[in-house]
Amino acid sequence: MSIDPRAALSALTTALEEHLVAASARRGEEDPIVEATFLGIIDAFEAYEEALFDAFDEVTPLVIYGEDGEEGDFDDEDDEESDDDSIDSDVSKVAE
Repeated sequence: MSIDPRAALSALTTALEEHLVAASARRGEEDPIVEATFLGIIDAFEAYEEALFDAFDEVTPLVIYGEDGEEGDFDDEDDEESDDDSIDSDVSKVAE
């Protein structure tokens, strides 16, 4: 069952506003309320993007990144290429 894109957008806007309130009242570097609202943005964004795609075959130009700056959704091919690169460099070190 698909969510109405307008309702999903409203939930995303609310999540962003809640994060702003939490960030402005932060109590320490690892405030659990800020962390919870941060994760709430991710959930709301994913719901909006899914609703937008289901209704209109459209996506946003936005991407969710993890804490290390990498994209949250990894393609298996990218992981395999990275593994191959490290194997190639290990083999060349042994050959020298």
